Amino acid sequence: MINYETIGSRIRKRRLACGLSQEALAELCDVGTTHISHIETGNCIPSLKVFIAILNALSCSADGILCDELEHAEHIYVSELDSLLKDCSNRELMIITDTVQALKTSLRKSNPPRE
Repeated sequence: MINYETIGSRIRKRRLACGLSQEALAELCDVGTTHISHIETGNCIPSLKVFIAILNALSCSADGILCDELEHAEHIYVSELDSLLKDCSNRELMIITDTVQALKTSLRKSNPPRE
């Protein structure tokens, strides 16, 4: 099942990173501000035309917005992690690495990878 709240949240995150208001994005996409609000909250499914307009306005790709719904989106998650880690101190990197390793070990114990 497609999670439209997650897709909307990614659109919102990208819009904010671009420094755009909902009004500005709506204008760029030739839709109403309320429509953008409903898309970002997952209360509305954008048409393909509006979705493409959003991608173009935000200068992003569909896989970056839809990665939670795609079977082969590993490169998107790796890129997001890379972006998150770029400004970390050595201490932060150490703590994050330890946390990720513990989480990975825990996940694999509860759900071993298939070979």
